[in-house]
Amino acid sequence: MNAEISTQMQVWPAVLSKQLDGSTLVTFPDIPEALNEGENATEAMSRARDCLVSALGGYINRQRTIPQPALLRGRHSVVLPELTAAKVELHNVMQKQEIGNSGLAAMLSVSEEVVQLLTDLDHHSHIEEVETALLTLGQQSAA
Repeated sequence: MNAEISTQMQVWPAVLSKQLDGSTLVTFPDIPEALNEGENATEAMSRARDCLVSALGGYINRQRTIPQPALLRGRHSVVLPELTAAKVELHNVMQKQEIGNSGLAAMLSVSEEVVQLLTDLDHHSHIEEVETALLTLGQQSAA
């Protein structure tokens, strides 16, 4: 996987806030829809990645461009799996180039359903398939 793709969408800053009831809230400055709470910071952070992935999936389902994560600047972070980060990047490239699932499917000579799975964060695609789609759209890859 290209280091540029991995680092762009893989590490997300998280903010921990102690609540009045003693619980800890985790928020993501770049994805305001992603927030999670735990009895303490450890519990909140243990759930944070699933919360973030769920919110990112909502952006994809609504065809919204996902913002690039801000710099950490001493904040906590949540690291996405490489495959998830690549799928987010693929979604954003498709949005930027205004290419829908059917258009990319035609370029890759696959069905539209195959392309839908390439951006489905719950589906365990092969990273090589996502990289091939990125290369097809002109994205650099080291694979």
